[in-house]
Amino acid sequence: MKKYSYVGISFIILIFGIIFIPKIVNRVKGTSIVKNDRMSASNPITNEKLAFIKLNGEPKKVPDFAFLNQDSILITNHDYKGKVYLVEFFFTSCPTICPKMNRNLVYLQNELKDHENFGIASFTINPKFDTPGRLKKYAENYKVTDPEWHFLTGDREDIYELANAGFNIYAAENPEVPGGFEHNGYFALIDQEGYVRSRYDSSGNPIIYYRGTIGVEEKVDENGEEEQITILLQDIKKLLEKDE
Repeated sequence: MKKYSYVGISFIILIFGIIFIPKIVNRVKGTSIVKNDRMSASNPITNEKLAFIKLNGEPKKVPDFAFLNQDSILITNHDYKGKVYLVEFFFTSCPTICPKMNRNLVYLQNELKDHENFGIASFTINPKFDTPGRLKKYAENYKVTDPEWHFLTGDREDIYELANAGFNIYAAENPEVPGGFEHNGYFALIDQEGYVRSRYDSSGNPIIYYRGTIGVEEKVDENGEEEQITILLQDIKKLLEKDE
């Protein structure tokens, strides 16, 4: 009886393999499993779509803000509605990374001069010193021509709240560092609806912000970090294509 039982079981397994295994293989190749793998891998590798940066499961949107620009005009986040724009935090007397950051922004401004729906918001982290007049001279020195590039100043606490809590881009006063202030050299990319966007890295995670301190010609810095201005330009254009 045992011998017949084993034969019967073997026969059932054989039939299962003949009938069902090909179907399972076809399903894996042609439907949801492969499709899901393709979706999770294509964005990080080809960056066909940009990530929404999420906080507590919700896409992160730029907080409300209202500051004076270099022409003493009140600019709010609503003025950027319908535009793709970049956000940076800097200060005009910065002796280290800010000049690099703003040279890179000028490069992007010039590359995107034909796109009227592109803008930049540069928030000073030294508003006591950086008055609208000083910001205007700074913009002129850097040959800023984009009418949607606003250098913004205002209440110190509001600016630091926007940087550290609103964007999670570190900014602080520190008398021990050159210039008396320290901050991250990142650019945030904002879409037409005010959402923070970015491309994915090779592991499938959003890079969140783009390095703003390394130029296109420089390629890499002394720490081996690669420039991200080239990919940032590509991603800005992807968002702008929605309007064209």
